[in-house]
Amino acid sequence: MEWRNLYRGLVMGASDVIPGVSGGTIAVVLGIYDRLIEAINGIFSRDFKRHFLFLLPLGIGVLTAIFLLARVIEWLFEHYPAQTQFAFLGLIIGVLPFLFNKSEAKQNFKIPHYLLILLGIAIVAPMMLLQTGEGAIITEFSTSTYIWLFFSGFAASAAMILPGISGSFILLVIGSYATIISAINDRNLLVIFITGIGILLGILLMSKVIHKLFATFPIGTYAVVIGMVIGSIFVIFPGFPATTGGILGCVVTFAIGLLSAYLLGKVEYE
Repeated sequence: MEWRNLYRGLVMGASDVIPGVSGGTIAVVLGIYDRLIEAINGIFSRDFKRHFLFLLPLGIGVLTAIFLLARVIEWLFEHYPAQTQFAFLGLIIGVLPFLFNKSEAKQNFKIPHYLLILLGIAIVAPMMLLQTGEGAIITEFSTSTYIWLFFSGFAASAAMILPGISGSFILLVIGSYATIISAINDRNLLVIFITGIGILLGILLMSKVIHKLFATFPIGTYAVVIGMVIGSIFVIFPGFPATTGGILGCVVTFAIGLLSAYLLGKVEYE
């Protein structure tokens, strides 16, 4: 049992609540992305026990963060949105050198791989242009509403496991984000269960696709992942605050994010 997956799960769960921040990106930051995909893809294989013992503490951490930190994240985004996003920008930018090193880009990357990086950027970066809205919080549920929430969870989780694409952002685009966050805060177990089933199925399906790509085209897949992580920078960047104090706060939180990435890189990649 890898108990340090508890803290990894806490970080991933906190990020999954934040629109614009990808849980897949954070898994890359933590150095466990390829192992995560392998474990999810192999949960029904002969190595069930090994994969389950890897995923169990990670899942506990993710769920704990989602339930305990949902209100905290909402508060931070309500009162300090730019500063919070700059912290994640620092975290993501700071991990890129480790990611290039992990993929041995100097030895392995050729011109086609750099083109794949551009492809990854092109997949994610345009999401900054999408119009989003939290949508009204639904309090009266019908069969069609539950079906909509199921497919919202499915779509969000399929995106969530890809680096650079935020599951919460997809929920914002669909218009179900506010309803799902409200259900988590209010402990609406039926909504949580139905959305959770959609999330689980989406993760299982997408993990098989990504696992196949890593097995068949490992270097090219790494190049696309790097591009998608870079593309997420454009999505998350909120612009600079209008006040000097706000800018200084962003500089400080950005530095904290960079430092956190450096320390995580030392622990996770070396």
